[in-house]
Amino acid sequence: MPAKSKAQQMAAGAALAAKRGEASKKDLKGASRSMVESMSEQELEKLASTKHKGKPYKVERDSH
Repeated sequence: MPAKSKAQQMAAGAALAAKRGEASKKDLKGASRSMVESMSEQELEKLASTKHKGKPYKVERDSH
């Protein structure tokens, strides 16, 4: 599953680093904090490796 925005791709990268022990889990905030707990290392790799050229920085969520 590719990332839908640059922000999602960067959050996945931060979560992946924490899951691998390269960064501290306590320093994570927001989406990356929940990603590290709820996603596998393989899922995070797929999101983090998404090319972000042409992607918006942030995708607004629907209010439905």
